[in-house]
Amino acid sequence: MMNSKKTNTFSLIVLILFLFPLNAFQQKKNFTYKQAFEFGEPRLTAPLPRITGWLDDEYYLERKTVDDSQVIFKVSVATGEESIYLDYCEYEGLIPEDFNFQRSTTRTNDFQKYIFTKDKNLYYFSIPDKKLKQLTFSGSDDKNITFSPDGNKIAFTRENDLFSLDIESGKEIRLTNDGSDVVYNGWASWVYYEEILGRASRYRAFWWSPDSKKIAYLRFDDSPVPEFTLFRAEGVHGELEVNHYPKAGDPNPEVQLGVVHLETGKTVWLDTSEGIDRYVAWPFWTPDSKRLIYQYMNRDQDNIILYSANPETGEKTEVYNEKQDTWVEFFEDLYFFKDGSGFLVRTDAGGWRNLLYYDLKGNLISKVTDLDWRVTGISRVVEKTKTVYFTGTGGNSTENHLFQIRLDGKELKKLTSIPGTHRVSVSPGGEYFYDTYSNIIQPSKMELFSTKGKSIRLLGDSRLPVMDEYNLGKVELFTIPTSDGYDLPAIWILPPDFDENKKYPVRFSIYGGPNSATVRNSFRRGFSEHYYAQNGIITISVDHRASGHFGKTGVGLMHRNLGKWEMHDYIEAVKWLLEKPFIDPDKVGITGGSYGGYTTCMALTYGADYFTYGIASSSVTDWKLYDNVYTERYMDTPGQNPEGYEFGSVMTHADKYKGFLLITHGTMDDNVHMQNTIQLVSKLEDLGKDFELMLYPGGRHGWGGAKRRHSTREGVQFWLRHFLGKDLEE
Repeated sequence: MMNSKKTNTFSLIVLILFLFPLNAFQQKKNFTYKQAFEFGEPRLTAPLPRITGWLDDEYYLERKTVDDSQVIFKVSVATGEESIYLDYCEYEGLIPEDFNFQRSTTRTNDFQKYIFTKDKNLYYFSIPDKKLKQLTFSGSDDKNITFSPDGNKIAFTRENDLFSLDIESGKEIRLTNDGSDVVYNGWASWVYYEEILGRASRYRAFWWSPDSKKIAYLRFDDSPVPEFTLFRAEGVHGELEVNHYPKAGDPNPEVQLGVVHLETGKTVWLDTSEGIDRYVAWPFWTPDSKRLIYQYMNRDQDNIILYSANPETGEKTEVYNEKQDTWVEFFEDLYFFKDGSGFLVRTDAGGWRNLLYYDLKGNLISKVTDLDWRVTGISRVVEKTKTVYFTGTGGNSTENHLFQIRLDGKELKKLTSIPGTHRVSVSPGGEYFYDTYSNIIQPSKMELFSTKGKSIRLLGDSRLPVMDEYNLGKVELFTIPTSDGYDLPAIWILPPDFDENKKYPVRFSIYGGPNSATVRNSFRRGFSEHYYAQNGIITISVDHRASGHFGKTGVGLMHRNLGKWEMHDYIEAVKWLLEKPFIDPDKVGITGGSYGGYTTCMALTYGADYFTYGIASSSVTDWKLYDNVYTERYMDTPGQNPEGYEFGSVMTHADKYKGFLLITHGTMDDNVHMQNTIQLVSKLEDLGKDFELMLYPGGRHGWGGAKRRHSTREGVQFWLRHFLGKDLEE
């Protein structure tokens, strides 16, 4: 018979086994290289539902794959009941086999009308009519095909001229006639595409009026802009690619803003100051199509004016004028009220980005928000209830939440409560929102809420159970104090078996540009940093004082000082780290691309006493070599700020270099020219410095395919070899 002491011990073991799953006692798995860097199996997270938007205030649309076919379902908010909104399988036999609805050239927002491109001709398909129609027969390379708001016309650019086409009649109208190698109508000059309209524009520089009768467009003349030549090395003799690229201090393209009336084909020019060195962009139509609000910024980029223009006469009046001691930026999310009462502008002129309500005569109606934290976006305006739904950081600069407020600035309410970063979509009537959110320990979830604060249902959780089987690093969000009073947001991933008595190499992963915060309370994308952690390498990200966490007051410190405060704060972070007994002072690395490449190069030169290893990709190395719009926004021109350009150049500090740097660049980078890397390489060679260089032939500002896999593998190998003295094992 078993004695009572043994019986109690046995019972305790059984209880422990019952309370804890078997895998709690099993050895956790390490990530493979392919899992961490090449999306190899098994995956630890799953895709979330593909919600494509709101149908109305009671239904949203969700795309699903059913029997290898794409189906869009209409889903009831209240019940979750699904009904088919559109089944593409029903229409596949009505279009050629090489046409694909999911990869159509463009479509209307209601998924009812589609444009396809084949052999450089355009084809139109109507879901309601179940008919395919060829629209063009020119075999030309038509670009940025865009439906009119009523869905009855399209507009596009062809050989740098603007065209419209009536779908029912098939009539094509050439709206401009002077397009050439240097004149572009409705097609953006490179610097406008990159720095003003943004890459999402895909060079489109025209905008339909809400009544579908007019098109506003920009006309560019690149004649004054210097050319820059890229060399493509393929083939026997190679090939030159010539672009108009204005470097800091260079002349800009001449720009005009006009409105073309489709009934007459006549253009009314709204801004006729093309001889003045300034920027004109980001027009917005009022809902009644009677006014076009456009933005005018001086070359020094410290003054922005909104003009309200009459598209019939070209007459204009000033409705908003903002000046700052540092710089201003274009407004990309102005909201104009349907009742014509005015507009909302999101501005940081007061030190923090807030919402202001103006009438169309330029009078301030109300400060909708007057907060000492960032308003990050307008999610929905419900005019009927005079309510604005907006996102903002709240009291924690590393988070993003949804709020609602009255137009008069009263009744501010926070609608998301789970700590972390929230991306939301509010229903048209403001009754509901779906929310995709995560934090440092929770992968993304998607949940449906009412704006009264009630969770309606969980729509998806990206975390898979298999994640519990893996050796995740320890993720911590914290701040690093500086000697002059800033608490810098930081996040690190420590090894799973972290031991304060051991010495660990540390790897900074940064970007570093103005107002470009990267430290967030969100789940880190992918598992590459956990791969480094399981190999005994700490990865840390730190945001400096000008990254946005401290408002425009902090960001504005970078004015005329690119390079100064980033390096000051990153060095402060290294000093803080070196006070920890577990940091190896001989193995402090840093890596980044583009502006992050610049910061890495500065860290290995100006900051050479603190940073010992780095990988710099696609780096600016001298601000005189980068485009004028971005560079002058922060630095003014080289003539105005020679001291700032001198200090901000990596070459100025190259003699201090004493660590080890891997430099990578794409040979066809049309954004940050490889010229930057070549000049740094030349300087380092002249100084007798040791470094590594890896070029990616044909690579632009980044590259994909086999070359991306190669550069990723080389980067991992770099850290394993220099930090751990071992090679990558796949």
